[in-house]
Amino acid sequence: MEEKKIDLNSIIGFVLIFGILIWIMYQNQPSEKEIAAEKAKKELVAKQEAQAQADKAKTAVASTVASTPGDTLQLAQLQKTLGGFAYSAALPSAKESFTTIENEKIKLKIANKGGYIVEATLKEFKKFEKNSGQLVELIKDNNASLNIKLQTIDNRTLNSKDLFFEPTLEKIGADQVLSMRLKAGANEFLEYKYVLKPNDYLVGFDIRSQGLNRVLNSAKPLDLEWDLKTYRNEKSISYENRYAEIYYEHEDGKINYAGLGKHEEETVEKVSFIAYKQHFFTSILLTEKPFATSKLESTNLVNDEKIDTVFTKQFKTNVPLAFSNGEVDYKMSWYFGPADYKVLKSYDKNFEKIIPLGWGIFGWINRLIFIPLFGFLSSTVGLSLGIAIIIFTIIIKLAMSPITYKSFLSQAKMKVLRPEITELGEKFKKDPMKKQQETMKLYNKAGVNPMAGCIPALIQLPFMYASFQFFPSAFELRQKGFLWADDLSSFDAIAKLPFHIPLYGDHISLFPILAAIAIFFYMKMTSGDQQMAAPQQEGMPDMAKMMKIMIYVSPLMMLIFFNSYGAGLSLYNFISNLITIGIMFVIKNYIVDSDKIHAQIQENKLREPKKPSKFQQRLQDVMEQQEAAKAQNKKK
Repeated sequence: MEEKKIDLNSIIGFVLIFGILIWIMYQNQPSEKEIAAEKAKKELVAKQEAQAQADKAKTAVASTVASTPGDTLQLAQLQKTLGGFAYSAALPSAKESFTTIENEKIKLKIANKGGYIVEATLKEFKKFEKNSGQLVELIKDNNASLNIKLQTIDNRTLNSKDLFFEPTLEKIGADQVLSMRLKAGANEFLEYKYVLKPNDYLVGFDIRSQGLNRVLNSAKPLDLEWDLKTYRNEKSISYENRYAEIYYEHEDGKINYAGLGKHEEETVEKVSFIAYKQHFFTSILLTEKPFATSKLESTNLVNDEKIDTVFTKQFKTNVPLAFSNGEVDYKMSWYFGPADYKVLKSYDKNFEKIIPLGWGIFGWINRLIFIPLFGFLSSTVGLSLGIAIIIFTIIIKLAMSPITYKSFLSQAKMKVLRPEITELGEKFKKDPMKKQQETMKLYNKAGVNPMAGCIPALIQLPFMYASFQFFPSAFELRQKGFLWADDLSSFDAIAKLPFHIPLYGDHISLFPILAAIAIFFYMKMTSGDQQMAAPQQEGMPDMAKMMKIMIYVSPLMMLIFFNSYGAGLSLYNFISNLITIGIMFVIKNYIVDSDKIHAQIQENKLREPKKPSKFQQRLQDVMEQQEAAKAQNKKK
């Protein structure tokens, strides 16, 4: 009893002490007036600190200006507009001057004003045509700019492209190293560092700041702006413009593009490189530290009504440069060079993925078959590019010839069965469902698969589409001639028209005409067999009439759309259809014997019918269910 009483007293004491503590805390809680006063005090302290920082910046600028050689009045004027960067504007380098660095492949000209590349010339390639005498210049005459928006702590917004950098060029080993510094003091600067190695298209490019934490507002990232108006470099501007677009790598290896419309905008995250791709050349900005976000813009500058233009596209990029410990430090690289798959792949940075080789199986065919085979024929064997295309086409068509044989054999079997199928059609004219069932039974009994002719044709389609991606992207064809074509990567005009025809152009190309003729005779040759093989189905379009129309429509489309395409692609299609005609002629006249096929089918009919495939069985079950449902409805 005594123990319980002691425990109860302890509990009561604890509750009293806890209550007293709560009452004391409540009494000491500040009033609303006290809270407001404290808030005002903090705001005042913040304003005082900001003012002190601004005063510090002004004092630093003043001391910088005072220590800078030159006219005091001029420096004072510069201080009013440039603040801390008045120091750089007062240096002897603050003038319209340039520094050139070059190797065996590229020549770069960097301006003091802005510190960026104002000329980028590719020394191994000519524009328009082989003997034009004009080198390909990706950057010239102010078609490009690189700018950083500088937000200072004294509330100024300055553009680096308008300010003067101090150049320092040195050679480290075989490398040329150019430092361009926008100075706010003797040891305070924003630096662009260019490193050019021998015999290389890739240029090291670092952006870093030193001692600018007292000048720049580091509360938010700096905005880097990169603009480029792409010059026309090829003979066919419409063809070149079709392949000019922005590509970018983001999210650890994914490659995408910004679109080909009149004006395209896109904002993406974690971008590691941005490529301004033209048809056969490209400018790429690569960064080791991915940009948090990137705003990309592409504008089409080609006017269809006035096709002879200087520029193709206007590309723009805006990316943030984040501060780290009050400074900016980004290690990047520029690539100015050919959009050549093998050259881009040699850098092992995913650059080659900007070449549009097609998605999925089409890209695999190009990467695993077309590029290695064509490279072997053109480089290793040393054939001229025109002969290489012909040999390449022969190899591809011979490899596909077993599939062509299977397709033709299936057509021949269907052709033999057509009279019996027509007879079933007449017999069950009023009962389409029964006709389908009996037709399927006939196929099964004769050992003929009606789908066997479609599957080989479907297998060939990816190879055909892959060729439409491969030849326009093959850099090897650029300015390489064959017969009357002086450039296999562009159209092979044999006559110039005095007017422009919509879709067709203002010239006549010969290889598309030859390809169209070959397609006409190929379709003329095969359409009759296809019509004989495919009987008219109830409620379906008349395929015979459609095939007759396609015989003339397909060559016409080839003639119109390929007139401005590269001659290499038209040559491939011409040779491809020519070889297919030859293979079909041999198969039809020397390999496939219709009498033997007929005898074989009749022999198959006498045998025990094969068990239908799962697809045929399901189709037959569906037909029987529909027939039963139809009979049930009639009874009702």
